[in-house]
Amino acid sequence: MQTHKIVIEGLHIHANHGVMELEQTVGADFTIDLEITTDFTKAMETDDLTGTISYADICEIVKGEMAVPSQLLEHAAGRIVKTLKQTFPDIQAIRLRLMKDNPPLGADCRGMGVEIEIND
Repeated sequence: MQTHKIVIEGLHIHANHGVMELEQTVGADFTIDLEITTDFTKAMETDDLTGTISYADICEIVKGEMAVPSQLLEHAAGRIVKTLKQTFPDIQAIRLRLMKDNPPLGADCRGMGVEIEIND
């Protein structure tokens, strides 16, 4: 049995997510890692984009959902996963990591965030 994964690593997006007013007005930088399990056997055999899910289409959905402000990263991440699954029904599993880069919490860290993993 083969497992096929589409991987997007280190997608950087500036967005207005957060509980604090400054985060909602000025925004912050976010890093997204995404792993999508789907069967792209057809694309491997035919070299045809219709046999897989386009990276560009995935990125456009992520950017679109990140453009909608949320207080909680959990909410933003949930919307991204839901929209991807609705748009691409051939998705078998998703792992999404959404990190706020250098969050304004007085902590010295590269990022804090959430991860969702769904296996259908």
